[in-house]
Amino acid sequence: MRRLLACVLVFAAVSGGPGAHAVQPDEIMADPAKEARARDLSRELRCMVCQNQSIDDSDAPLARDLRLLVRERIASGDSDNQVMDFLVARYGEFVLLKPRFTPRTLLLWLLPPLALAGGGLALWLYGRRRPRSSTAADPSLLKLSEEEEVRLERLIAGESAPEKRPV
Repeated sequence: MRRLLACVLVFAAVSGGPGAHAVQPDEIMADPAKEARARDLSRELRCMVCQNQSIDDSDAPLARDLRLLVRERIASGDSDNQVMDFLVARYGEFVLLKPRFTPRTLLLWLLPPLALAGGGLALWLYGRRRPRSSTAADPSLLKLSEEEEVRLERLIAGESAPEKRPV
C-alpha cells in the first residue's frame, strides 16, 4: 500500500509540476523583467529542428541560438513586436507557434471551423433525407391482431396461455 501511495505521489509531482525548460544558466539575463519578456517570447517561437516545441523547451543548438538572439534583441532595446517581426522576417511565419491572422493565413484559421460546420450540415442533411422507420410510417402495423389481443387479456388476467404442442 505504501509503495502504491509513493508511486502516486511521484507521478503527481512529475505530471503536475512545471515543464522542464532548456534555458541554460549562462543564457539568463541579469534584469528579471527582461528575462521574463525573453521567456514569454521564447514560448511563442517554434524550434525549427523540433517543430512542435517552443525554443524555450528545446535543447537543440538552433533553439539555443534563437534564445540568445531574442535576448540580444531585448538587450538592445527592441520591443516584443520588433523582436517577433525581426524573427519572422528572418525565418518566415513558420517560426511562430501561433501564426498571425493575416490574409495569407486566412485558410489556416478558417478551415477548422468551416470543416466542423460542413460536417454538421452534412449530418443534418443526411438525417433529413434518411427514410423513416416502417412502423412510424404505417401506424396500422402497431395494432395487435385479435389472437394477440386475446392472449394479452389472458396474461393480464393471470391465466396461462394455452400451450401449443408440437405436431
